Amino acid sequence: MKKAFIFPGQGSQFSGMGKDLYEQSPAAKALFEKANDILGFRITDTMFGGTDEELKQTKVTQPAIFLHSVILASTLGESFKPDMVAGHSLGEFSALVANKTLTFEDALVLVSKRALAMQKACELNPSTMAAILNLDDKVVEAICKDISDAGNVVVAANYNCPGQLVISGSIEGINIACEKLKAAGAKRALVLPVGGAFHSPLMEPARVELEAAINNTTFHTPVCPVYQNVTAHAVSDPAAIKQNLVAQLTAPVRWTQTVEQMIADGATSFTEVGPGKVLQGLVKKVNASVETISA
Repeated sequence: MKKAFIFPGQGSQFSGMGKDLYEQSPAAKALFEKANDILGFRITDTMFGGTDEELKQTKVTQPAIFLHSVILASTLGESFKPDMVAGHSLGEFSALVANKTLTFEDALVLVSKRALAMQKACELNPSTMAAILNLDDKVVEAICKDISDAGNVVVAANYNCPGQLVISGSIEGINIACEKLKAAGAKRALVLPVGGAFHSPLMEPARVELEAAINNTTFHTPVCPVYQNVTAHAVSDPAAIKQNLVAQLTAPVRWTQTVEQMIADGATSFTEVGPGKVLQGLVKKVNASVETISA
């Protein structure tokens, strides 16, 4: 009987996120104001009253989701006792604050640097992502490899749940892949409204930039293991956590495998901490028998 706490990534944002926490909890309000000071702009203004378009700016989206998740976790009191944690992409930073690997302040600085580095990498290489539904992972991987071997970068990026794999790459490569994958039997091959090819080799410039920042940050021994995107296994060694966090930018998010491993290691309930319910839906598609809860 182990409790797993999971933290969402980019795409879960909404206007008004965190406003209730700010208004109802003095401790939460203090953390939001500290974040405004660290970031050098009032991110709370955009979180609480910004348009969807304003919230989509990478410099806002990633810190906003991180702040909502981490500050919500801080208000849970005695009910917040994770036996294990994991986060989807960006959510891994929230998980690392939850298990005390990173301080709130250090993690926020890293998230902000990650967002800006990814934005720059997107501008260097126009690229995108697409969701592939109801096709075997191995078929998707083989078609992506063929296209990449022919000169266009396309890779499997997010193993979200059985029957849902997101691919990432150059715009031309993704367009070719969508046609080939539909021909191979995919129910849908849907290009996503994202600014770039996250979790692909095209994020290499961002990986280099983030590695320098991570290497200059203190990582503490966690109070419980984090199941990292790159390995899908429990990790407690701060040096290994650092390496995996750097590798995450250009490597796939193995969410299906992460959830399977957490269940194999005893997780019986998954509590999603942060905006939305995306991860609860994915967990249920991996294993319908486990309990899922919103914080």
